[in-house]
Amino acid sequence: MKKGSLLAAAALFLLVPAASHAQIFAGPSNVTLNASLAESLSVSLTGVSTVNFTLAAGAAAAGDSSVGIQTGWVLKPGKTHVKLVGYFDTTNALTDPGPPSASIETQYVFGRVTTGSPTVFTAFTQGPTDGVGIASASLLLFDESITGINKNKTRTDDLDLQIDLTTNLQQPAGDYTGVLHIRAVAL
Repeated sequence: MKKGSLLAAAALFLLVPAASHAQIFAGPSNVTLNASLAESLSVSLTGVSTVNFTLAAGAAAAGDSSVGIQTGWVLKPGKTHVKLVGYFDTTNALTDPGPPSASIETQYVFGRVTTGSPTVFTAFTQGPTDGVGIASASLLLFDESITGINKNKTRTDDLDLQIDLTTNLQQPAGDYTGVLHIRAVAL
């Protein structure tokens, strides 16, 4: 064999992979992935949970602090609104068990959310709102339209409260208590 042929054969031998180095592939195995993000709606108080008033006959009294409310949601397509409602169980918003018993009606209790629907003080005489609250004892605090960009959102609002006795000149002295409920609804 000629020297050039021998070199060519050796070079060709080096370029061909050895049988022990050849790759072998198995058929693929498949993994199915499933994931779900649950739809949710939540309301929590971020500040005080008790508001105190110093009442005076024939005058309006502001609450001693605002109520911080955080509303969060993760919604499926098809929801068009998130609403936040404040409401009382009856039209007697606050009661004094007495004796004699007395009450302050919802028409004298006012709320406002400067980032929401009533930016001025409005009485808790609405309702119900989409199944939340009762007639003449509720107040819509905000109504946010849902679009593609806010289907997952958290917002914080401050609720200011006031008891206005300027038109209720016959309110008896007493120690009044009541519970205001805050609830969100997604439609």
